[in-house]
Amino acid sequence: MSFGKLLERIIQLIPVLLGVSLIVFVMLALTPGDPVQIMVGEQSITPEQEAELRRDLGLDKPMVERFFIFLGNAAQFDFGQSYYHGRPVSAVIAERLPATIELSLVALIVALVTAIPLGVLAAIRKNSVLDRLATVGSLLGVSLPGFWFGILLIMLFSVHLQILPVSGRIGYASEVPTVSGFLLIDTLLAGDVRAFGEALRYLILPAITLGLPMTAILMRVTRTSMLEVMRQDYITFAEAKGLPRRRVLFRHALKNALIPTVSVAAIEMGSLLGGNMIVETVFGWPGLGRLVVESIFLRNYPLVQAAVLLYAVTYVLLNFIADILYTVLNPRVKL
Repeated sequence: MSFGKLLERIIQLIPVLLGVSLIVFVMLALTPGDPVQIMVGEQSITPEQEAELRRDLGLDKPMVERFFIFLGNAAQFDFGQSYYHGRPVSAVIAERLPATIELSLVALIVALVTAIPLGVLAAIRKNSVLDRLATVGSLLGVSLPGFWFGILLIMLFSVHLQILPVSGRIGYASEVPTVSGFLLIDTLLAGDVRAFGEALRYLILPAITLGLPMTAILMRVTRTSMLEVMRQDYITFAEAKGLPRRRVLFRHALKNALIPTVSVAAIEMGSLLGGNMIVETVFGWPGLGRLVVESIFLRNYPLVQAAVLLYAVTYVLLNFIADILYTVLNPRVKL
């Protein structure tokens, strides 16, 4: 990719971020509820104290002025102080972000490991019972609400079978020193295999819940792409040469069929980050998604704005990476 194309993509990012910032700022400003009143709660304070608190939070300024102040600070990577935590927003987000990334990566692995084999088998055995079951399963996977499916998993595996934990990230008895923020990595660095297994147990249900819609989408994409590739002339030629069926399928057909799958997976990774708000809330997962939901109820404007900007940047970058991957896997396509 040329430097000009890269610069063009970066410039295209600016209006997207401005639009997202404006929409989020206006929606939060118009949402009923006063941050000061929520912070004070049932405590009795004088009007002077309330005015001073409002001034300290910058809520005494007009909405337009607050928006431009936010943009100016954000351009310097300063997202202000969290109303609720009393600390810089960037520090609060940095604490929760590793948990969300870890959950999203595990959900992505679950989706890829499940979707690609099912998609290939469904294509090879087109119109078979397996193909029909996979098709119905993919439709259910896309249609089922994440919060409902997560509750079903909790009821089955945590309440009735009691083999997996209900919520959280790891048991209190298995706390390990924080090095990277990723529990699976930190437990291995600490040499605590038992804690690694426990952290993995806490990940299973939320990762399956989060990865289910992505599994359904990738399975359909893999199946469709595989069927299209198997109709190509070079596959017919390879079979006519007498090459083994397995070699034709996995060395020639699957390699090219995975091009759209990889591209869609990169795009869907952004959806995982956005969809984790519901899943993290259902499973009590201490990640960024749950923090955003809590901050919305608390009218913690700076934190919500910074988190949504992070989601927007991540989604745009993942789309950009998907475009690059597509050109690498398919050199005939140029950006």
